[in-house]
Amino acid sequence: MSNIAPILAGLEQSQIRTDLPAFRVGDTVAVHYRIVEGDKQRIQVFRGTVIKRHRAGTRGTFTVRKVSFNVGVERIFVTHSPRIEKVELVSRGVVRRARLYYLRNLSGKAARIKDAKDR
Repeated sequence: MSNIAPILAGLEQSQIRTDLPAFRVGDTVAVHYRIVEGDKQRIQVFRGTVIKRHRAGTRGTFTVRKVSFNVGVERIFVTHSPRIEKVELVSRGVVRRARLYYLRNLSGKAARIKDAKDR
């Protein structure tokens, strides 16, 4: 049973992506996600604020929130998924929390996050 752990660790290490930018909670990102519809593929861009990161090796995820037509939309992405074409860092945010769930209750200008260049 103990001889399985190094095999799994090696397998997990081979799946980790190194081409993603170093983004944090509070940053605004544009995630280019590959969507498969039948036999066709297309790239959809989901742009919003990172409100949560779950760091767990290859099982890590991040949650991106945006407001579309006055409706809040959140999407959870697997960090090392092969379906993610690329992640663009649009702007850096300055926050003092690890989870920005309070943004769900705010709207309009109250939901803004200070930008790193505004400091």
